[in-house]
Amino acid sequence: MNTDDTITIYDVAREAGVSMATVSRVVNGNKNVKENTRKKVLEVIDRLDYRPNAVARGLASKKTTTVGVVIPNIANAYFSILAKGIDDIATMYKYNIVLASSDEDDDKEVNVINTLFAKQVDGIIFMGHHLTEKIRAEFSRSRTPIVLAGTVDLEHQLPSVNIDYKLAAQNAVDLLAKNHEKIAFVSGPLIDDINGKVRLSGYKEGLKNNKLSFKEGLVFEAQYKYQEGYNLAQRVINSGATAAYVAEDELAAGLLNGLFAAGKKVPDDFEIVTSDDSAITSYTRPNLTSISQPVYDLGAVAMRMLTKIMNKEDLEEKEIVLNHGINERGTTK
Repeated sequence: MNTDDTITIYDVAREAGVSMATVSRVVNGNKNVKENTRKKVLEVIDRLDYRPNAVARGLASKKTTTVGVVIPNIANAYFSILAKGIDDIATMYKYNIVLASSDEDDDKEVNVINTLFAKQVDGIIFMGHHLTEKIRAEFSRSRTPIVLAGTVDLEHQLPSVNIDYKLAAQNAVDLLAKNHEKIAFVSGPLIDDINGKVRLSGYKEGLKNNKLSFKEGLVFEAQYKYQEGYNLAQRVINSGATAAYVAEDELAAGLLNGLFAAGKKVPDDFEIVTSDDSAITSYTRPNLTSISQPVYDLGAVAMRMLTKIMNKEDLEEKEIVLNHGINERGTTK
């Protein structure tokens, strides 16, 4: 028996009186093992507390049973719910997850991706506000399967799971246009396709549908941070806007409190619709009206798609769009 604490496949084979190949077949659920042999091997595995080394097993099968998940901000409520959906399905299919945060930094994002490739993960789920050319280049160089979750790919190259963010922005404007003519769009960085291309386009479409004109001065750009929303409040008021569609919940909470600090009552003087329907919407007073989206499901469906690609199964759909709605709460009338 090994003198150190690590029990190896060799120890199990010797103790059970079988070959290492037989132990491997039992561990991997191969049917070509006699029932009494299987029972004997499992009894020894149990008694010796043998835990197959995933990496060593991976070297034999060319699989590490590990999936990399790239998240732009680990503290962001939206992405943490998404990650939970991924993790639950990964567990169901017996994959381990390596979670890596890019901290919304383009260079760090590339490093994180390369680190995951170096770990020989079987697949990657990428969550990010923006698919940079550098990231696209890394993805196209690798054979590792990639699925996007809550991330738009305007070039339609990668499998993805999202809601219709353009239509969601339209729906938000439709709701606000019932009582308002000057509706602001408070956005994350406009360089992010999801904001500068998709949501902005939906915002413009919503204005047009309600016979309202688009004004550049009603579009406000900020980082995805509470304080940035708070700091924007006075500028939004000065623009003449009396309502806002906001691209992220933390930003919306900041704007709400900034409006209160400036003496505005919500929803009487100003109405707000936010985008992610995360727990933040219920932390504020009044609670934030929000686009509702099945965030957990975005993660779960993305992971299921990835398992299919990793197992070389055909995808029925490459770009899955899940349904959304609007949860009307206290920041709209």
